[in-house]
Amino acid sequence: MESTGIYWKSPYAALEKKGLKIAVVNARHVKQVPGRKTDIADAQWLAILARNGLLRGGFVPPCQFRELRLVSRQMQKLTGMLSAEKNRMHKLLTDSGIRLSVVVSDLQGKAARAMIKGLLQGETPEQVLTYATKRLKASEDELLDALAGDLTASHRFILTQVMTHIEALEQAIENCLQYLLQGLSAYAPILQSLQTIPGIDQAGAAMLLVEIGDDMQVFGTPAKLASWAGVCPGNNESAGKKKSGKTRKGNPYVRRILCEAANAASKTRCRLQDKFKALVIRRGRKRAIFAIAHKLLKIVFLLIERSDYYRDADTDYEALTVQRNAPRWIKKLKQYGYITA
Repeated sequence: MESTGIYWKSPYAALEKKGLKIAVVNARHVKQVPGRKTDIADAQWLAILARNGLLRGGFVPPCQFRELRLVSRQMQKLTGMLSAEKNRMHKLLTDSGIRLSVVVSDLQGKAARAMIKGLLQGETPEQVLTYATKRLKASEDELLDALAGDLTASHRFILTQVMTHIEALEQAIENCLQYLLQGLSAYAPILQSLQTIPGIDQAGAAMLLVEIGDDMQVFGTPAKLASWAGVCPGNNESAGKKKSGKTRKGNPYVRRILCEAANAASKTRCRLQDKFKALVIRRGRKRAIFAIAHKLLKIVFLLIERSDYYRDADTDYEALTVQRNAPRWIKKLKQYGYITA
């Protein structure tokens, strides 16, 4: 059959339940001869290629992962909506003259959210100031100056709606994550090993697993997985001249997860940070982040294939363990008389 979009998914699932062997083929591999483009001609061309063994099926994950993909992708959609609502709240506060973002690093932090809710309930800036914690570096005068705005009735109404929507989105994201983790409970060792990679947390590991699956034999090599995901540079050379190296279209969900993880990994103390710093000078920040995402996906492939965990070559794990536990060890040694104060 010839189809586009998501129309192939329902027939695929029905035929899969009957035990038939099915292949979903990339359209760029079976391009029809120009000038002979009709649905019937396309279907006939696909049948001819299939009979001659010239078609190679693309990657389609097992049924369990396909179902959990729905939850994972809904999480990503909700996360994007949450970011948009947070930006909307920032804009509304600035419009009303409240410059809380100048003195608070995160408007959605515990103290900042409590102060915003206090203002929406009609409290004065002096009363709202009691919600500030000691972790805030700004002084009381700076906070009072930032909170002194002009909240109109319309501002209060819209801000209340936005705050309610933000909290509802956060709860929906948490529900999706719990459902996703429950569905992946049988793959807990893989999730734990993926979380040892800098920049990848529990949610990122779960979303990556449902997108690429747990069987790396279907890809063969890390390079082929990177090519499928569309995170590797293009290869276009003719007569010894390299032309555009634009990346191909791949899985947008995998690319998004990897780029977010790469951005976080670039700020950690590891070899990935050194690679990022070396690339960002020559290639710019966006290309450097994309290169780190490419490297992260290759690491993910190897960890899943080998059932191993990540060990950074530039990190002294023994020194980190001593640094973290030395005060407790010394305290116990003094307590039991092995060290005299």
